[in-house]
Amino acid sequence: MKFVPTAVSGAFVVEVDARSDERGLFARTFDAKSFADHGLVPVYLQCNVSQNHKRGTLRGMHYQADPRPEIKLVRATRGRVFDVALDLRRDSPTYLNWASVELDAARHNAFYIPAGCAHGFLTLEDDCELFYQMSEVYVPELARGVRWDDPAFAIAWPFTPSVISERDAALENYSQEPAP
Repeated sequence: MKFVPTAVSGAFVVEVDARSDERGLFARTFDAKSFADHGLVPVYLQCNVSQNHKRGTLRGMHYQADPRPEIKLVRATRGRVFDVALDLRRDSPTYLNWASVELDAARHNAFYIPAGCAHGFLTLEDDCELFYQMSEVYVPELARGVRWDDPAFAIAWPFTPSVISERDAALENYSQEPAP
């Protein structure tokens, strides 16, 4: 595996070393020791799947607040998505920066998103599925989000979403004031 740094401190694109022969393909997609050797969390407490039927579906920008922030390891298991990590850690050298990667099921790549970062994605084709490994269990009262199109972040989405939940569409712009 190869860990490629991004514009967000502590966020990495995880590329696999796939081997192909007449039988097909084999690739290691996760190795706890390799993750630990790179200073990344090697244990996940929860896994989730996100199925998305239509191209142009946007989910995000979500995060879980203290005291149980989530680290996410996200990969496309079907289709392609434009995946984004947004740094909301006030003490980070990349505070308010974002990084993106095209997650592609055919490439088997993943995105490691550190705690304190919001996450979202836009489907680039119909019938996409994402698999999330989470460092924390979901705590509904700690669930937070910011607008995907907040001008404070200027995320360069490849196109305007055509499908977005009412909840995500109603998220407010980010406030740099400490949360209550």
